[in-house]
Amino acid sequence: MTEFKNFIGGEWVGTDRTFEDRNPVDNSVIGLVHEAGRAEVDAAVQAARAALHGPWARMTLPQRVELLYAVADGITRRFDDFLAAEIADTGKPHALASHIDIPRGAANFKVFADMIRNVPTESFAMATPDGGEALNYGVRTPRGVIAVVCPWNLPLLLMTWKVAPALACGNTVLVKPSEETPATATLLGEVMNEVGVPKGVYNVVHGFGPDSAGAFLTEHPGVNAITFTGETRTGEAIMKAAANGVRPVSFELGGKNAGIVFADCDFDAAVVGIARSAFENTGQVCLGTERVYVQRPIYERFVDALAARAKALRPGRPGAEGTTFGPLISQTHRSKVLSYYEQARADGAVVVTGGGVPDMAAGLKDGAWIEPTIWTGLPDGSRVIREEIFGPCCHVAPFDDEAEVIAKANDTPYGLAATVWTRDAGTAHRMARALDVGICWINSWFLRDLRTAFGGAKQSGIGREGGIHSLEFYTELRNVCVKL
Repeated sequence: MTEFKNFIGGEWVGTDRTFEDRNPVDNSVIGLVHEAGRAEVDAAVQAARAALHGPWARMTLPQRVELLYAVADGITRRFDDFLAAEIADTGKPHALASHIDIPRGAANFKVFADMIRNVPTESFAMATPDGGEALNYGVRTPRGVIAVVCPWNLPLLLMTWKVAPALACGNTVLVKPSEETPATATLLGEVMNEVGVPKGVYNVVHGFGPDSAGAFLTEHPGVNAITFTGETRTGEAIMKAAANGVRPVSFELGGKNAGIVFADCDFDAAVVGIARSAFENTGQVCLGTERVYVQRPIYERFVDALAARAKALRPGRPGAEGTTFGPLISQTHRSKVLSYYEQARADGAVVVTGGGVPDMAAGLKDGAWIEPTIWTGLPDGSRVIREEIFGPCCHVAPFDDEAEVIAKANDTPYGLAATVWTRDAGTAHRMARALDVGICWINSWFLRDLRTAFGGAKQSGIGREGGIHSLEFYTELRNVCVKL
């Protein structure tokens, strides 16, 4: 039986409180996870604080960059181990995890190492009242101990997206991975030791949210800043905890993202793009599309083509030939998604395809499987249209003109992302300015330049990450004024 212990000060720490980590493909037990209590979280915070003043603090920037490169190479060297761990925890197809999750997880360390090495700060010369001169210049200093609270949909990628810039800036981190996906965060502790990252720089505490490691960590006065990716309700709870001590937060929260397809689009590309945004990773992507608006002249043809793409998805074991569709993360999450499937029927939806649980082969029937689903005909006030489902589903509705679809797309408390499909440059730029989102893709989806700003508007988040924007959160910018 695999055991996932807490990683504190470079050591593995077990507890007498464990819970099961289960494989969503067949509901088999992967291993036992050691839940951290207040004592373990406090020990991790103390280890992280001590590391701030130890060998880590004395490293030069080139030395720190070299070490982060070594971490990236360490992940790549153990690529198969990370891939197996990620697939076991999430059930996602081998092709998806090997193409996105693990390579991007490793690359994040090199991207942000290069960023901190090359980013400038400001400087100004000024005249002084006595007729002399002074020079002002900016210096970036670490914020301190960073709590990193991670989601389960892209566990390694989204964890390193935060850990890498935090470490690049000289901070130390405490990672609380999702209780559903403890494996790769734990495995990264082995790599940190292998490449010589000083003890206490990277720590992992396992557990749940309320009355467990998540709450103990975010409430701890020794934590200087908190970064979180996950649902909006959890973000609200973390923000309340962060108010004690006036600690900064960086949140990427929920979304109810719109896909907008104009009649002049590249039809085939739009179908492929919307299908990917709705169904990839079994719809468990914060940036995914759950509301699709299609201009009326191509509406019926588009619905048929999108349904054909959904029907062509093949669920199965992650490594099996032809598998293109995995399970949801857990039975609990499947129950939630299925409740929205039932709500759609109750609200009068036309089920174009899906709407239930597939009949899986022997050995897979206990997995968290669900059908990719497309609806039409729902009223705008339906909960299915208003609330984030986080499953492989979307509702498709027709629209006639820009003003109408802008109003519909913006009629949501969320504002994370949108994808727009059109051949007209003017339409593209007008839509990008009009939509209340943090990121708007034109004729693409999930196309990411890691130097650019990433984050959500409204209830989809606070702050921006990526490139220099990550460095702004993970550092304090100190001004130095020198009288010449």
